[in-house]
Amino acid sequence: MMHHSSSSSSSTTTDSVNGFYNFLTHSLDDLYGEKWLDEYMDESERLWEVCHVLKSCISNMENYCSMGVNMPSILENIDSNPQLAREVSRAINRCQRERVRLEEENKSLIETRIKPLMMQFDESVLIQSKFNGFNGFRGALYALKNISSLLFKIMVNGLAYCSNDSSFSSLSNMNTTCYNVNHTVSETSFMVSATRLMERVKDCGEGQNGILLYEFRNTGYAMDELQTKLDRVIGCEMGFDISERVENLKSCVGGLQYGIENMIVQLDDFFDEIVESRKKLSDLCIHTSDV
Repeated sequence: MMHHSSSSSSSTTTDSVNGFYNFLTHSLDDLYGEKWLDEYMDESERLWEVCHVLKSCISNMENYCSMGVNMPSILENIDSNPQLAREVSRAINRCQRERVRLEEENKSLIETRIKPLMMQFDESVLIQSKFNGFNGFRGALYALKNISSLLFKIMVNGLAYCSNDSSFSSLSNMNTTCYNVNHTVSETSFMVSATRLMERVKDCGEGQNGILLYEFRNTGYAMDELQTKLDRVIGCEMGFDISERVENLKSCVGGLQYGIENMIVQLDDFFDEIVESRKKLSDLCIHTSDV
C-alpha cells in the first residue's frame, strides 16, 4: 500500500527545518565582519520565499476544505428527503472541480515560484577549502542548504504538488559531501539517515501526481465513495442508508481542516523565527562595527 505524507509528518518536517535554522543562527555568535552575513541573509531569504509559497499552497486548500465542511449539514436531512441526493451530488461535483483547480494552481506555483528557489546539487563537489571560510560557517551553511532543500522537497510533494518533474528524481544524484574536518558528511550517521529518508520518500511518490497529503487524499476518496453511492440511489423511491459514508466524510474533512490550520501556525512561527534571527544578527554586526 502506498503511504502519503500526513499533516503530522509535515509538521515534523517544518520543525526540523526550524531546528537546523536555529542551530545555524546560534553558531554565528563568534563571527564578525566579512561576507558571512550576506551569505546567511541570502539563504534565510530563500527559506522565507519557499515557506511563503508553501503557505499559499496550503491556504488554497482552505476553500476546498470549507466546501467539504458545509456538505454534512445538507446530508443530515437526506434520509427524510431523498430529493436532496441530487443537491448533494452537485455539491460533490463542485468539490471535485475545486480539487482539480487547486492542484493545477499549486502546480503552477511550483513551476514558477518554487523551482527557481530550490538548490541544485552537484555530485562533483568535494571537500573544498572554501568551506573552511568564516571559521567553518560556510560549510555549515552549505549543509543547511542541502538538508533544508531535502526537507522542503518533502513538504512540496506533500502539501503543494508532486509530479515526475518535481519529485525526488532530481535529488537522486544529491551530493552528500560537504565541509567536515575529518569526514565526508556521507560518512556521518546524520547524512546516512537523510539519504535513507530521501530514498523512502522518492519510492513513495514514484509515479504519482497531485497533492500527496494523506488527509487531502482521504477526503477526496470519501467524496468519491459518497458520490458513487448517491449515483446508485438517485431516482430510487426506496429508502437507503448512507450514514456510514457521511460519517467517514465528516471525519476526513475534520482531519484535513485540523492539519491545514496546524501547518499554517507552524509556518507563521517559522516566519517569526527568520525575522527575529535576521534582526538579531544585523544588530550584532552594527554593534560590533561600532566597537
